[in-house]
Amino acid sequence: MRSTFLPFAPPFLRDEEVEAVTEVLRSGWLSRGPRTQEFERAFAEHVGSPAALGLNSCTAGLHLSLVVLGIGPGDEVICPTMTFAATVNVVEHVGATPVLVDVCPDTLCIDPEAVEAAITPRTRAVMVVHYGGHPADMGALQDIGRRHGVQIVEDAAHAFPAKVGGEMVGASGRPTSFSFYATKNLTTGEGGMLTGDAETIERARALSLHGIVGDAWDRHSDNGRWSYRVAAPGFKYNMTDVQAALGLVQLGRLDEMQRRRREVARFYREHLGDEPAVLLPVEKEGVESSWHLFPIRLTDVARERCPPPPDAHRTPDLGPMGAVRDRFIDELRRRNIGTSVHYIPVHLHPYYRERYALEPGMFPVAQDAFQRLVSLPIHPGLTDEDLHDVVEAVRGALRP
Repeated sequence: MRSTFLPFAPPFLRDEEVEAVTEVLRSGWLSRGPRTQEFERAFAEHVGSPAALGLNSCTAGLHLSLVVLGIGPGDEVICPTMTFAATVNVVEHVGATPVLVDVCPDTLCIDPEAVEAAITPRTRAVMVVHYGGHPADMGALQDIGRRHGVQIVEDAAHAFPAKVGGEMVGASGRPTSFSFYATKNLTTGEGGMLTGDAETIERARALSLHGIVGDAWDRHSDNGRWSYRVAAPGFKYNMTDVQAALGLVQLGRLDEMQRRRREVARFYREHLGDEPAVLLPVEKEGVESSWHLFPIRLTDVARERCPPPPDAHRTPDLGPMGAVRDRFIDELRRRNIGTSVHYIPVHLHPYYRERYALEPGMFPVAQDAFQRLVSLPIHPGLTDEDLHDVVEAVRGALRP
């Protein structure tokens, strides 16, 4: 057993990031400025997107996408229930109605058949979540969007740098939001990026800076003018140069970091592939996962081997497998292995459950997956010894 605790997903930083941030701190300009503009250009080029906008979060990008598309009261936006609440919260923020649907059993991405069934005359958009870094079925979803005149908005918080048919997620010109949170494949501490066509990005840019036309950096440079114009009641969503400095260094190291993530995923698949008590995540033909997460699901074999005690706390949300899963997580923690669960489905959260009269059984795939899910550590800083410790702990925790 390990003698020290293995964190689930710490940021992978080196001296280059520290030096880049220090340089910005000494530059005299900390907010949105030349580093942010450079990061936007570099990110757009890397993804193959027409344009990109640096923001303070992926959530900001999702919100701006809906605002720019003119979605509001009376409109419906279809969202998967298997996602972080931010995906759905932004629909509420614009006054539209989120319509939750179930996910595919293999990828846990939004189910195109469920989307098709949920379309109504009020549907304006589908919020696509690339769960864990595995791209959703974009061919089917784009077809639905075209046939019904519905916009596709992509929540790619997990999906940098994922690919579909050789094309990177975010290259399509559709509004696509990325997250650079501390645990993400590329981190700026907090932060995000919105990609899309040039017109969408320019409209979102103004809204991200209080609705002001023109950057603050442009106004305060040696050739700038102090005057500004507010063209719309915008928000305070901009990225800072401190964040962008981190992002530029991380972008330069991305290939190295992704190579290690793929090695970690391959190791788990090779060393846990014969374990009947766990179901491993898939990578379907024609796509390349970013491997942001490595979510395993406990099978009924785990329940047979390690049944929960009779007095285990059970709720309709968790069910019997949820108690087994929680016991498994506790056992991994006892063995000094950090894990997480992604996610508590949206329909189980009190606000959405009560506001829309949602029940656990309405989304059986997501409900069942939630009770079984455990995300194992996956990040570039993991050593081979760490990986052996994780596998040993998983196997040990699943023995009676």
